[in-house]
Amino acid sequence: FRIDIPQADLDDLADRLARTRWADELPEDQVTDGVPKGPIQPGWEYGVPLSFVRGMVARWREFDWRAQEARLNAHPQFTTEIDGQRIHFVHVRSAEPDATPLILMHGWPNTFVEYVDLIGPLTDPRGHGGDPANAFDVVIPSLPGFGFSGHTTTKGWDAARTADAFAELMSRLGYQRFGAHGNDAGAIIGPHLGRRHGHRLIGVHVNQIFSFPSGDPAEFAGISEQDMQYLQFLQGFVEHAIHDRAQQAQPQTLAHALADSPAGQLAWIGQLLAGVPDPDVVLTNATIYWLTNTAASSARFYYENHHAQQPEGPSSFPIGLASFAFDFRPLRRFAERDHKNIVSWNEYDRGSHWAAHDAPDLLVDDLRGFFRGLRKG
Repeated sequence: FRIDIPQADLDDLADRLARTRWADELPEDQVTDGVPKGPIQPGWEYGVPLSFVRGMVARWREFDWRAQEARLNAHPQFTTEIDGQRIHFVHVRSAEPDATPLILMHGWPNTFVEYVDLIGPLTDPRGHGGDPANAFDVVIPSLPGFGFSGHTTTKGWDAARTADAFAELMSRLGYQRFGAHGNDAGAIIGPHLGRRHGHRLIGVHVNQIFSFPSGDPAEFAGISEQDMQYLQFLQGFVEHAIHDRAQQAQPQTLAHALADSPAGQLAWIGQLLAGVPDPDVVLTNATIYWLTNTAASSARFYYENHHAQQPEGPSSFPIGLASFAFDFRPLRRFAERDHKNIVSWNEYDRGSHWAAHDAPDLLVDDLRGFFRGLRKG
């Protein structure tokens, strides 16, 4: 597979951006009280501000998509059909003979682009100042319904079904044993891989463990003041993370606006990607969502997960956490309730929810360390 967008589609995008009708908003002095609320920074209390969207649309109109297309096409890409769904993926084999197969699963509103810059260090540690014994064969799929995997056409594409599809993908590539890493949505799919295909998983590495209080007062016995403050931050995140609630509730209603307005698509994904250091990462992802028209099908992932039956009982597969400073961090007491084989738990003082973009060195080192201790198992 090669990305080859028709020029007519790019011309249409440029025309729509040039004719953007801007939303109104309150005067700046009416919006903020200067106090961050969970993940919401001052000035963003009502949502993504007009100043951000105007600035990013101006940059988008000058954006060189063909250069990004060439950069992405430098890596071997393929498509296959699994369970009636097209799956797009990058597959890069290491030159090292004993490389560990590793599937990297992106989040929303990211795409497979999340991990492209990690391909070199992971597949070729020798060429990046690392130990060749830590080499990986890398597989980076686009989640079903996301980007170049195209629309989902049947209901039920939740994290568990996606995990089954990815296990099949690794089988087709000849990997009977492999490791998995996930962030955001990928960190939901990863534990399903471990539960459903544990005999094939070397281990599951994630940036988040989604283990929360059950509501039982006994769970809070002896909890520290610092952990209680963190739970309050987490509650603020849940209250203000509008993408999660909206896409769980009515993904199709929202998608009509996103499919018709590139500025709207940009604002919608910008609520979570705005903190990425390189704004071209935001624009590359926005362009992919726009050109593939996958706002609706990617949003349906949230709806399907919200209505899916959740696994019961603790897991037993090896799991490791790399938690970054500006992300929601699980409390270990709740994580250990849900996962009985936590073999690695590292907390870092930098990096964010998108550590592959703003702390790639820490993420790569954590991946190497986690799998180094497991690959002989």
